[in-house]
Amino acid sequence: MAQTTSPPSAASGVPGEAEDPYIWLEEARSDRALAWVRAENDKTLAQLANDPRFEALKAEALAILDAEDRIPMVSFRPDGLYNFWQDRANPRGVLRRTTLESYRTDTPQWETVLDIDALARADNREWVYQGMSCLEPDMRHCMVALSDGGKDATILREFDMATRSFVEGGFTLPESQGSASWVDKDTLLVSRDFGGGTVTESFYPFTTRLWKRGETLEQAQEVFRGAASDVSAGAGLLRDSAGTVHGMVATRGLTFHESTTYIRQGDEWVGLNLPRKAGLYGIVDGHVLISTDEVWNTGSQVFPADAIIAVELEAFKRDPNGAAKTLVWAPGPRQTRQGGAATANSLYVNLLDNVRGRVLKFDYEGGQWVSRTVDLPQNATLGVAAASSKSDEVMFSVTDFLTPSTLYYSADGNAPSVIKTSPARFDASGMAIEQYKATSADGTKIPYFIVRPRGMALNAGTPTLLTGYGGFQVPRLPGYLGSTGKMWLERGGAYVLANMRGGGEFGPDWHQTAIRENKQRTWDDFIAVAQDLVTRGFTTPEHLGIQGGSQGGLLVGTAFTQRPDLFNAAIVQIPLFDMLRYHLIGRGASWIGEYGDPRIPEQRAWIEPYSPYQKIVRGRDYPMPFFVTSTADDRTHPSHGRKAAARLAEIGQPYLYYEDMTGGHSGGVDNEQRARLLALQTVYLLQRLKD
Repeated sequence: MAQTTSPPSAASGVPGEAEDPYIWLEEARSDRALAWVRAENDKTLAQLANDPRFEALKAEALAILDAEDRIPMVSFRPDGLYNFWQDRANPRGVLRRTTLESYRTDTPQWETVLDIDALARADNREWVYQGMSCLEPDMRHCMVALSDGGKDATILREFDMATRSFVEGGFTLPESQGSASWVDKDTLLVSRDFGGGTVTESFYPFTTRLWKRGETLEQAQEVFRGAASDVSAGAGLLRDSAGTVHGMVATRGLTFHESTTYIRQGDEWVGLNLPRKAGLYGIVDGHVLISTDEVWNTGSQVFPADAIIAVELEAFKRDPNGAAKTLVWAPGPRQTRQGGAATANSLYVNLLDNVRGRVLKFDYEGGQWVSRTVDLPQNATLGVAAASSKSDEVMFSVTDFLTPSTLYYSADGNAPSVIKTSPARFDASGMAIEQYKATSADGTKIPYFIVRPRGMALNAGTPTLLTGYGGFQVPRLPGYLGSTGKMWLERGGAYVLANMRGGGEFGPDWHQTAIRENKQRTWDDFIAVAQDLVTRGFTTPEHLGIQGGSQGGLLVGTAFTQRPDLFNAAIVQIPLFDMLRYHLIGRGASWIGEYGDPRIPEQRAWIEPYSPYQKIVRGRDYPMPFFVTSTADDRTHPSHGRKAAARLAEIGQPYLYYEDMTGGHSGGVDNEQRARLLALQTVYLLQRLKD
């Protein structure tokens, strides 16, 4: 559980207990707070779970979530294809493996490697699997991350993939944020909470130790130290696809978006002369790749924001700052890079081109970088689903709102072919996808997609759900609607996805023009899309609802407090809400680079005008919001939603509040829990927008 610091005095400019009577709700698991939660849950379940539609909706959601014919997404490993799978028989999930030959069939034969349900029963813990870190190149020795109830903080335990068992007396790390990476089978680089003030204000570690087998963690040698004022800091290894180590690198996260990078030379850490919004991207074809989210002026060269730059590996190791640099890729208009992956010999980069997907393959040939467009369907959302660092095998995912996901496979640079297709989960016949633009308060055009249900007429009576994110350079893209299609579109509702500034749909500038002092632009963009839906006659405020989680929960909170007249429903999931105390709650201090610091008067002046918690006041009618949180969420923390609900209760405004006791920031830990949450939210929307 994340611990909040003591509230400062009123003189600091941040509300203290005298001004905020609900600070006690920031105690995630106090008896008083949990009693309040249970009472609120009872009231919400009485209204929503007793609706005659609830059980049918939950059954629909669960059937989709548990479906045996889902595409089992995999990762490549030396001993096969690995998949983590949850269903009715395995609610917490199993890590399993198969061969490529078997995977190609309709009924792959899976071998269980780690059964999380069995482990949870044996340990009597609410374990949630959070992945593993394994030693290259054979990946036999692994550190498995397990979260208690879905928290971000995890314990790490050594696991032997050959024996499929935890190693008796092996490496074990207690619950903390941070990571552990393998140097060799008897040595780890560990970045954790070591006690004695080794975590930042955001509760992330800022030191790294070299931990050898047989030592206690206290005996491990410290090899890198950032500063307590960093967001986080830590060291790792610079490895190529063959698993060869080419050095030790470290990063200090100065803000959420800015960092400094170092490389170890002898006994010294040498700082790399990179922009603060740039970092190492990997090793491909004997070159170190660098990505930058801002313009990089270096010597006589100028590299644009969002570019990929290459430095010859051996030259980089000799002189990391003086080695020659070559442009690999730069974005065109309305293009941005959206991640990628390297195989043994190539780099694959997923691009957005006017919010449509493309994948490029990069190779170093004849002394220059050559790119080729991978032959995949157009006008869809594309992604690199898996890539093998030991071969040139790669998989790609293809989807849109109405088209079930398809998985393509390619080896040795050959044209991709379909290897798996997901069945349809709802009847999309007669439905349509359209894209429009709304005009924001400053005149900027904001694109959005609307998925129109069968027979939708422009009579302004369609129940419409609008969603978005608009932060941290994260894009929201068209993806198969699955349960939303079955539970909402088939019942006549329309679905809208907005692409506000602050997100990553159009590159770093699209994000950076709507952060800190300009964050209100994101809220303006979302409100503009809502108003455009009404102006075009798609819906009316009586039939318009909004939904978002985390930063998207803050988005929804700003929308319904700034324009309560424009909406009749608002699902506020795992939100940020009290932006004058957010830096003291959960991991909030890590996001000061996005929003600003309310302890600084100038920056408080950016934040206070939109902070939704302070905008819940008497004399205004709000659209009965539905707050959804999790007790185990140690990232944004449930107190944001709790306090908002308590303030609405104080002023006599209607609201609903539901808090799951497990699930963390990512929602339910099993499909039963996820289906229940989906059904509760859909019932709420139907009651507010359709009944």
